[in-house]
Amino acid sequence: MRNSRIHFPFSLVSFCTGVVGVLLVLYIGLIAVVMSYATVTVEFSHSVRNDEAAVAMLEGRYLANVASITTTDYAIAGYALPIAKIFVPAKSVTALR
Repeated sequence: MRNSRIHFPFSLVSFCTGVVGVLLVLYIGLIAVVMSYATVTVEFSHSVRNDEAAVAMLEGRYLANVASITTTDYAIAGYALPIAKIFVPAKSVTALR
C-alpha cells in the first residue's frame, strides 16, 4: 500500500504567509485608492463652490449693468426718436442661386 498523502513542494505555512502578505498589500492599496478618491471629491466640491461664487459675482455685475442701461434716459444721452421707419428690402436668402 502506498502512502496517499499529498506532498507539496513548498510549506503550507509559507504559502499562507505569502497569501496574507499579498492580501495585506492589496488592502493597503485599496485604502490608498479610497483616500485618493475622497481627496479628489473634496477638491471637486471646492472647485464647484469657487465656480459658483465666480458665476454669482458675474451675475451681479451683469444685473447691475442691465439696471444701469434700463434706467438710462436716452434723450439726455443725446438720442432722438427716428423721423421715419424704413425697411431695407432683402434679396432671396437661398444660397443655391
